[in-house]
Amino acid sequence: MATAEAQVFVYKGKDRKGTPVQGEIRSANANFARAQLRKQGITANNVKKKPKPLFGSGGKPIKPADIAAFTRQMATMMKAGVPLVQSFDIVAEGCENTNLKSLIESIRDDVAAGASFGSSLRKHPKYFDDLFCSLVESGETSGALETMLDRIALYKEKLESLKAKVRKAMTYPAAVLAVAIIVMGILLVKVIPQFAKTFSSFGSELPAFTQFVLGISEAAQANWWLWLIVLVGSIFAFKEAKTRSPKFSDTIDKYTLKIPIVGVILNEGAVARFARTLSTTFAAGVPLVDALDSVARASGNAVYRDAIYKVRDDVTTGVQLNSSMKSTGVFPTLLVQMAAIGEESGALDSMLEKAAIHYEEAVDNAVDNLTTLLEPMIMAVIGVLVGGMLIAMYLPIFQIGQAI
Repeated sequence: MATAEAQVFVYKGKDRKGTPVQGEIRSANANFARAQLRKQGITANNVKKKPKPLFGSGGKPIKPADIAAFTRQMATMMKAGVPLVQSFDIVAEGCENTNLKSLIESIRDDVAAGASFGSSLRKHPKYFDDLFCSLVESGETSGALETMLDRIALYKEKLESLKAKVRKAMTYPAAVLAVAIIVMGILLVKVIPQFAKTFSSFGSELPAFTQFVLGISEAAQANWWLWLIVLVGSIFAFKEAKTRSPKFSDTIDKYTLKIPIVGVILNEGAVARFARTLSTTFAAGVPLVDALDSVARASGNAVYRDAIYKVRDDVTTGVQLNSSMKSTGVFPTLLVQMAAIGEESGALDSMLEKAAIHYEEAVDNAVDNLTTLLEPMIMAVIGVLVGGMLIAMYLPIFQIGQAI
C-alpha cells in the first residue's frame, strides 16, 4: 500500500511543563502529527495544514552546496556527542533557507518516529542520491555514523569545490563572449546608424569596408528581434535535447572532452571525481563492485561512466582493478599505477585519495592558467571587432580629409 506523502502542519500546544509552544511538523495527516507531537511530550491544541504561499515556493532552492554544509554540520554535532535528533534541531534552527530547514525537519520527524537516518534520506532522492544514502546506512550498521558523516562531508565539499572550478573554466569565456556580443549589438543598432546619417550627406561613394559594416548594421536594426529569437531558441533547444535525449547528451560529453585547453580541465576533473568517490566508498567498507556501480552513476560524464561500468564488469569476473582501468584507454597512466600500488599494498582507498588530491590540484592550476591565457586573447578579439567597426566609420572622414 502506498504511503501518504508528508505535509507540513503548524501546531500550538503545551509541553510537559505546561509552557505554551508552537511550531511546524511534517506528517502524513493531522492525526499522525498529533501522535508525533505526543511522543515529543507536546500536547497539541491546534494542528492544521500550513497554507502555501501565494506566489512561488516561498524560499531559495536547495543547492548541492547546502547539502554539503548540512552534512558537515551534522558530522560536527555527532562528533561532539550531541544526540542525532537534537543535532537535527540545532542545524535546522541555524538555517536561513526555509526550504532546507523544512527538509531537515522532515528528516528529523522521520528519525524521531523510529525510522533510520538512511531510510529517511531515501525519501528525498532529489537531494540525497543513492551513494549518499548507502554510505549513511553503512555508517549506521557499523556503529560509526559520526565518522561516516565526516567522510561524506569531506567528499561533498571536495566535489563541490571541483565542480566550481570546472564551472569557472567553462563560464568565464562564455561570459566575456556574451559581453562582447552585447557591446557589438549596441554599436550596430545605436551608434553606427548615427554615422550613416552623416555619410548620407557626403554625396560620394563610401569605402567597401564601411559599406559592409553599414550593411550589417541595417540588418541588425531590421531583424534584431529575429536574431534574438534564434539565439534564445537555440539555447532552449540545446538544453531540451541534452535533457531528453541520452544519445545526444552522451555525444556532447564525448566532444566536450576534446575541446582545446577546456577539455584537459574536464578530463582531469572527471578523473579527480572518480578517484575521490571510489576512495570514499571503498574506505566506507562498500564492496568494490558495488562501489564502482555508485561511482559510475556519480561520474558526471558519459565517457567515464561507460568506462567505469566496463571496469565494474571486468572486476566482477576477477580482473584486477588497475588492469581493467588500463584496458579502457580512458584513465591516465599515473592513476592506473597508483591503483596498482594500492591493490598490491592493500591501501587502495589511501592511494586513490592521494590521486584525487593530485588531480584536484591539477584542475585548480589548469583553471588559473586558462584564465591567465584567455584574458589577453579575449581582449584582443574584442579590440579587433570593436576597433574594426570604428575604423570602418572613420575611413570616409579620412578620405575627405585627404581630398581637402
